[in-house]
Amino acid sequence: MTYCVALKLREGLVLCSDSRTNAGVDHIASFRKLSVFDIPGDRVIFLQCAGNLASTQSVINILRHGIQHEERHILNVGSLFEVAELIGRTIRHVISRDEGQNQGIDFGCNILVSGQIKGDEPSLFHVYPQGNFIEATEDTPYFQIGESKYGKPILDRVITWETPLAKGIQCALISMDSTLRSNLSVGMPLDTISYPANLLDNPGIRRLDENDEHFLKLRTAWSDGLKNLFNELPEFF
Repeated sequence: MTYCVALKLREGLVLCSDSRTNAGVDHIASFRKLSVFDIPGDRVIFLQCAGNLASTQSVINILRHGIQHEERHILNVGSLFEVAELIGRTIRHVISRDEGQNQGIDFGCNILVSGQIKGDEPSLFHVYPQGNFIEATEDTPYFQIGESKYGKPILDRVITWETPLAKGIQCALISMDSTLRSNLSVGMPLDTISYPANLLDNPGIRRLDENDEHFLKLRTAWSDGLKNLFNELPEFF
């Protein structure tokens, strides 16, 4: 399994994904779930994937192939909405192709599509296995896919459209840390992106491993803060 979270804030986008794809006593595998497509100065598109690994890799490979060989592809359409449409159509194609070959296997996948195309504001979409999708708004400024339940409470309490980008990345990492502590199927390393609105370029993926100094300080401060707050709660009779 995996966990991915994406925030759409006034100042830009925040993305965080783990890299665990399989977990067991004798087999643990990691694959990057965060992909970037960009034309500097014109557009940048981020994809975060959860679900069947074969399906998600097929979708990414078809999209990359389309850039080279198709007349209409994600790097030349006019809006991120159209990008989400293309990705939804690709997901439907991949799942329809593979489901007929193997009975009883879930080939479903979810993809978070975010980024910015010149002339538009940054956008964030959740594309479902059925190929349909929804867009993040000021009222609902974040999406999660994968093992979402453990990291949701902190997002609900903290994240709003007005949350600064720097606080957004802190909150996304705390959300991820809560999931890491509660679910073995989500694991390090983590891939993060902090994208300021109108940059129109790839800001670079920052990879955090289990020894990353800044992540360790953040998770320790959060854990200690929760314990201290709990100890200060008024008694309940």
